[in-house]
Amino acid sequence: MKTPAAIMYNILGEEEGELGFRLAHQLMKRALTIPGASVHWYNKPEMRKQRKMGHITIVGPSLSNLEGNLATIIEGKILDDTTAVAPRVGIIMGSDSDLPVMKSAAEILEMFGVPHEIRIVSAHRTPELMYSYASSAHKRGVQVIIAGAGGAAHLPGMVAAITPLPVIGVPVRGSSLDGIDSLLSIVQMPRGVPVATVAVNNATNAGLLAVRMLGVADDNLLSRMSQYQEDQKESVLRKGDKLEKLGWESYLNSTS
Repeated sequence: MKTPAAIMYNILGEEEGELGFRLAHQLMKRALTIPGASVHWYNKPEMRKQRKMGHITIVGPSLSNLEGNLATIIEGKILDDTTAVAPRVGIIMGSDSDLPVMKSAAEILEMFGVPHEIRIVSAHRTPELMYSYASSAHKRGVQVIIAGAGGAAHLPGMVAAITPLPVIGVPVRGSSLDGIDSLLSIVQMPRGVPVATVAVNNATNAGLLAVRMLGVADDNLLSRMSQYQEDQKESVLRKGDKLEKLGWESYLNSTS
């Protein structure tokens, strides 16, 4: 499998002759509005009831997401944003005060075109919500969870104890201990409850790590990540050439 989930739907003749062709083309037209859907039309000259005239394939992040999209194609419902694109990454945090840090993860995911959602889910103030989110995320098509927390920083570990999905913890710097308390809280998880952890306040790396995780089963993201790395390399080489050409003093003056 090159994608997390896939469905094939046969296009069968619903009526004889011209009416059957018209109904089939209406079905295919709806399919072409669905992200990840491809139409394969066999171009047979004669339409008969129950004759296989082609098929539609749909690929996406989860089977439940695809089943919803297939129902949209078959039933002719208007496609809305929530049906079209299910979040592949969930970004959660214990408080809105964490958002200035966690937005960096969202910016990375947007740059790579990864659908995501952002939620406030407190392990201490809304434990029922935390449990509900962690236990249902994979059923909604979420594939990776990025959890930011400061202070006691229980959110990433508690979510990892509930969900089967990979969890990336982001230690958020608080008003005391410079975020080291958050970092140690997240990394010191018991055996059997893994949480991937990035540096304090480094939600950028959390976003990049999520993209790499998804890239294992997504050739497009893997290719885009390779290009991102190449762009970083070129940026460093350009700066090195500029420093060598200008000298350190002129270089600093030109970048200040």
